[in-house]
Amino acid sequence: MPQLMRVRPTKIELVKLKRRLSLAQRVQKIVKDRLAILTTEFLQTARETVEAKTKLNDNLTELYRALSIASGHHGYISLEKELIASEAEVKVIPGSRNVAGVRIPSFELADVPEEVGMRAYSVVDTSSWLDHAAHLSREFLKATVELAELQRSFELLAMEINRTKRITNALEYMVIPSLQATISYLNMKFEERDREEKARLKRVKVLVARE
Repeated sequence: MPQLMRVRPTKIELVKLKRRLSLAQRVQKIVKDRLAILTTEFLQTARETVEAKTKLNDNLTELYRALSIASGHHGYISLEKELIASEAEVKVIPGSRNVAGVRIPSFELADVPEEVGMRAYSVVDTSSWLDHAAHLSREFLKATVELAELQRSFELLAMEINRTKRITNALEYMVIPSLQATISYLNMKFEERDREEKARLKRVKVLVARE
């Protein structure tokens, strides 16, 4: 049962309550629309996250295979020297975008230099498998950054959806029913007062007529 609000039983309070009820219903509609947008974005992000994880795993498997073959062809120590010589810094450019009031992060991998793809090694002394591994390593970096963006977006959207649901539930099951119940109670009180007033006036008229 909705809980009645503690207000003074006056016409002014009744008008205020009706305004609050109208505002709460408008807010409820806006929050529900926002929740629908967030849910749609959440489901889309979930699908993209699954696809990105699959892509990353496939890429990593292929990269590991290429490096294993290259290691067998050149020898582990020789390959390790080539990889150490080709190390370079990787830069990720952070940003953000707005989705229904939620700041979603966006990560962009800066132009990956050839060195990151292990192109600093000697082309003459190495095989095509190392070239293939260089290409796969660049793709792996891009896939990792993409998955990081999707994963963080997924978490933020989930938290915001839960918070928005709590607001929606509070409006639907607590605030609005309480306002409606209080307005109905005040209307009943005022109708009862009007009936008592009419009855009192009738008695007064009867007494005046008798006089």
